[in-house]
Amino acid sequence: MQAPPPAVENPYGLIPALQQGGIIAISVFVILVVMSVASFYILFTKWMQQQKIINQGKKVRASFWNSPNLREAANKLEAKSAYRSIVDDAIIAQEQHGKLTDPIDQHDWMANSLARSQGGIGSRLGEGLAFLATVGSTAPFIGLFGTVVGIYRALIKIGAAGQASIDAVAGPVGEALIMTALGLVVAVPAVLAYNWLIRRNKSIMEDLAAFTNDLHGYLMSNGAVKPNMGSAPKSTGAPKPATAPAR
Repeated sequence: MQAPPPAVENPYGLIPALQQGGIIAISVFVILVVMSVASFYILFTKWMQQQKIINQGKKVRASFWNSPNLREAANKLEAKSAYRSIVDDAIIAQEQHGKLTDPIDQHDWMANSLARSQGGIGSRLGEGLAFLATVGSTAPFIGLFGTVVGIYRALIKIGAAGQASIDAVAGPVGEALIMTALGLVVAVPAVLAYNWLIRRNKSIMEDLAAFTNDLHGYLMSNGAVKPNMGSAPKSTGAPKPATAPAR
């Protein structure tokens, strides 16, 4: 029985492309790797930040409005959380309104304070998303730059050797195209992550806006106006048929 031929090392691939591409190919590869690592880091950190606020919103709907006063309700929330920040800012704004020398309508003063607090949370949620958008739009072109330089070096090498056969052209050109593929591999997850996080941010800000509006009504009514967090009673089944009157 004839022994199988020994495995031949592939002369083409990422490592040979980097070795033959020189400093430009290595620099492009390092930039793309840094972009990819940073994109996934932002994705996971923003996801955890968003999930924390979503969980806080569930706690608010469950127990916040059942408290007898606003300070006791605020103590139920996590320290340095988004909802706690809005409540604390509202309490501070309410206390500061009586100290104003130039009288301002309390409704407008509280509305502006709550809007400023909500806007600060939205700004923090948006941190890092611009980087994802930048990676999604520039990574393919960075990879394409590496490809162009790689093809140029390959053609110079082929021209100097005086060989134009398919085996002499396909290998170096194929190696150069690896950079374009890497650029797409980095860009596509960044774009998907950006769109997904933006959609979640929009949903979170809608919940925060609803909470802010409820809190504003609560403060302006001295606690008389509260959102109805109870659920409607469920139907126990189909209605019973009416019985005929006894004769």
